[in-house]
Amino acid sequence: MAKDTFFQKKATLNAGGRLIDLSSPKVMGIINLTPDSFYAGSRKQDIDSALHLAEKMLNEGATFLDLGAYSSRPDAEDISIQEETDRLLPVVEAIASNFPDFILSIDTFRSPVASAAIGAGAHIINDISGGQLDTEMFATVARLQVPYILMHMKGTPQTMKNEAHYEDVFAEVFDYFVDRYQKLKLLGVKDVIIDPGFGFAKKAEHSYALMSRLQDFNILQLPILAGVSRKSMIYRFLKVTADKALNGTTVLNTIALTKGANILRVHDVKEAVEAVKIWEMCK
Repeated sequence: MAKDTFFQKKATLNAGGRLIDLSSPKVMGIINLTPDSFYAGSRKQDIDSALHLAEKMLNEGATFLDLGAYSSRPDAEDISIQEETDRLLPVVEAIASNFPDFILSIDTFRSPVASAAIGAGAHIINDISGGQLDTEMFATVARLQVPYILMHMKGTPQTMKNEAHYEDVFAEVFDYFVDRYQKLKLLGVKDVIIDPGFGFAKKAEHSYALMSRLQDFNILQLPILAGVSRKSMIYRFLKVTADKALNGTTVLNTIALTKGANILRVHDVKEAVEAVKIWEMCK
């Protein structure tokens, strides 16, 4: 079991001056401010619908909200920084004002968008590219002194399907984390969460290989985020659709918890919170 690991992971996160205890796993709800994210239920393109979903997720027990205004699904349309910012900032400001208890994470790989969102009231940067698509991102996070979610991906959302080639997917992702984390540490970034990037430049067998060894990332002593919610690694394997993939998501989230995941990034907060509660009773 992950709780018996010899290595002591960092268990707290400083987000906006608040200390978040990650020794008890937390849930991050997804709100996509896009017209084309792969799961239609997460798409909220106006402030009122985003606020309604945020309130629902808060009541269901989410600690974090992850807001994204650039669709990162395979073959997604590339939009301008201006369009991404215009979609994002009014919702960040509205949620920060109406629900100050939320820790707001911003799903972006662009440093100007990250800066603007933190200025508007957000707390965490969630970068699918691990700083590879914007060379200023690491320096920006260091300047802002905010937590950073370091995800593994190869290529871009438009090209990543062609990048899913590995001799040893775990070894490559592990080495990537070591390299990128050292760069962040040298810049003075204090809070880093790692995300293996399930489904990003990875075939289903790569994603399941990473899940099977998720506990081995504990050697890095960093909090782990698991983002598998309703992804194709579940629904294509089960021969269903994304809207029928909740049961498979809950199973995989529970497996991730047993292997040391500290944050579950999900579309369905209630079910994830229940999974955490039941898992904690069995520890």
